[in-house]
Amino acid sequence: MKHLLITGFAPFGGETVNPSWEAVSRLPDTVGGYRLTKLQIPTVFAAAADAVLAAAENVDVILCIGQAGGRDAVTPERIAVNMASASIPDNAGNRPVEAPILPGGPDGIFSTVPVAAMAEAIVNAGLPGKISNTAGTFVCNDTLYRLLAHFAGTGTRVGFIHVPHLPDQAKNGGPSMELDAIIAALTAAIGALG
Repeated sequence: MKHLLITGFAPFGGETVNPSWEAVSRLPDTVGGYRLTKLQIPTVFAAAADAVLAAAENVDVILCIGQAGGRDAVTPERIAVNMASASIPDNAGNRPVEAPILPGGPDGIFSTVPVAAMAEAIVNAGLPGKISNTAGTFVCNDTLYRLLAHFAGTGTRVGFIHVPHLPDQAKNGGPSMELDAIIAALTAAIGALG
């Protein structure tokens, strides 16, 4: 059985919950031929990727899950960009502005998981899913970029999926998704990893 390291983030920005970890922590221990190792990572630039790397021995796939308020679908990310620029501080008070993640690194690095097949699997499960072409410039993108750079040219595939707010988090009628639906969407996406 293949090994999937799947992560979710700690709450940030004054929130008391993060749907990424709430969903990841409730996933089954095996999905679609993968044995899952679940890990909560800090919402802190660089430290999040470091936590993933510390746990990433003998894994076939790393899939990080993050919260994207304002989105109305579960969105596998196509690319990470070499840019850290935060509108709010991370949980350690860091707030980079227009800073390269890895100086001299490529401008962008494509995900190495099948994002189109994952988005299609979510839709085929009757849930809102679509490919995203930007993971932003906060800790989610920072984590994806660092991991893709680290595992470039290796057999370990790396991907990222953003999930909407939970209904309790959504402000002023903004988009949200029930936790059970997020879990089902992630399960469908994992099933499409191959």
